Amino acid sequence: MGNVAIKANSLVKWFGEGDTKTTAVKNASFEANFGELLYIVGPSGSGKTTLLSMISGILKPNEGNVLVEDKDIWKMNSDDIADLRLQKIGFVFQDYHLFPRLTTVENVAIPLILKKMDWNKALSIALEYLEIVGLKDRAQLQPVKLSGGEQQRVAIARAIAGQPDILIFDEPTASLDGDTGKKIVEFIKTKILTPQRSVIIVTHDSRIYEYADSIMKMEDGKIIGFEQNTFHVA
Repeated sequence: MGNVAIKANSLVKWFGEGDTKTTAVKNASFEANFGELLYIVGPSGSGKTTLLSMISGILKPNEGNVLVEDKDIWKMNSDDIADLRLQKIGFVFQDYHLFPRLTTVENVAIPLILKKMDWNKALSIALEYLEIVGLKDRAQLQPVKLSGGEQQRVAIARAIAGQPDILIFDEPTASLDGDTGKKIVEFIKTKILTPQRSVIIVTHDSRIYEYADSIMKMEDGKIIGFEQNTFHVA
């Protein structure tokens, strides 16, 4: 395994045609490395989420390519892309995407079930990941009984249960108060990031910038800056 987890080359994405055509991402190139917490920052509408969708195999670019561990994902067929996402990429959505009728532990077990794991074994392993995020005692509760910060941690547990090499967060602190948001990102930094894992966070929350290793700035669909964060929290 090399040091580069994701390499994006000259990505372009537009929506609509003719007078309604809008280019959301314009010639974006960057690398995300293993062992690195990379932030993609910028104002709302700057193209962050569209870029995220392209590098994670959700949205196909109009131009350019994406290499995930040296594999050109957009040359794969849809089944292979789905399998790569299941095996390699964990995605934590802004609104968590927890299943309301399932218990906390059942939600965490989902990626394991998708990998054809025995149900009881999947639940047992899911409990271990809930313990990692400090929520083993909430295992039998449904998401509605959890706080926003707890739901975020359940979503993290579900994302890491499949042992992905790449973990992507879309606005993880958007619906959390400042203290809870910092605790979540500190947890990601100290417990989830490893030398064998790349973590990417899309955010416009400047309160958590200090935790980043690298910060990539976007504006109007373009990458306008990339810097190492020399003041980050270790």
